[in-house]
Amino acid sequence: MIIAGDIGGTKTNLALFDENEGSYSFSNLMKFPSQDYKDLKTIVLEYMEKCEAAKGVNRACFAIAGPVKDGVCKATNLPWIVDTSDLSKSLNIPTVYLINDLEANAYAIEILPSENILEIHPGKGNLDANRCIVSPGTGLGEAGLYWDGKGHHPFAGEGGHCDFAPRGELQINFCRYLYKRFGHGSYERALSGPGLFNIYEFFRDEEKHEEPSWLAEEIKNDDPAKVITQNALEKKSEICEMTLDFFMTLLGAECSNSALKFMATGGVYLGGGIPPKILPKFKEPLFYKAFLDKGRFRELLEEMPIRVILDDKASLKGAAHFCRKYPPEKG
Repeated sequence: MIIAGDIGGTKTNLALFDENEGSYSFSNLMKFPSQDYKDLKTIVLEYMEKCEAAKGVNRACFAIAGPVKDGVCKATNLPWIVDTSDLSKSLNIPTVYLINDLEANAYAIEILPSENILEIHPGKGNLDANRCIVSPGTGLGEAGLYWDGKGHHPFAGEGGHCDFAPRGELQINFCRYLYKRFGHGSYERALSGPGLFNIYEFFRDEEKHEEPSWLAEEIKNDDPAKVITQNALEKKSEICEMTLDFFMTLLGAECSNSALKFMATGGVYLGGGIPPKILPKFKEPLFYKAFLDKGRFRELLEEMPIRVILDDKASLKGAAHFCRKYPPEKG
């Protein structure tokens, strides 16, 4: 048996997969609120205590939001340092892998069924070329998939923390707002759950758009990004609609930034928790207009397929796939 994990700033998902290649159905899925635990080791030990079948595990792979170097990661949105050698010893699991969560997302692309991937722009439909993935959720993750002539090789990146590049006066004002507030303006400060709220606060506090009292109350008592998204999609609030429209424009621009950097003529994939929740917005022109708005490179971008990953367990399945694909050497 394999333990696979998807560790995010909000929640940690753990599940069991068979060791052998085959189905990516899983068992014993458990969810843990990441912020309530001092480290990953404590979560996995609790999981193994609760799950009898986990006691026979000899391999594990954990996908985590943050850069991984030599089996160690300082998590981006959690006060954790995760070390595979420490995990292996503490959990009594001989082989423990740690990979970036977007790398896991990228590994999932080749094993997800077609119904779990929605094509929103067909492009030329070229599968045999580089790909990229952009995933807005609790943070903003980005990764590439290099095509070697026979298959794709995912690799992690931290493109979400690159400098935000504003276009037009409103975006320039937003960029100033980010730098004033955080000392640095990255794409993650806009294209994430917290980023969506940053945009909303910018429109409310800097651009002086009205916040109705009922909306202020909803935001106070619930997840702000969820409240903003729901009210925007249902067209109940002008400031929420404005916020989500601005978000879609920035998302389109950053997706094409990533697509050009990775020369992703094999496809641009949108992962993370946010895109599946805002699918109606991709039918509107804002996202694709911003995606294509790269001057002389418009025609190249038109060739690139754009797809949304609908499976919210993609990183979990990608971690299991990595574990199966790279078994420990014998001897």
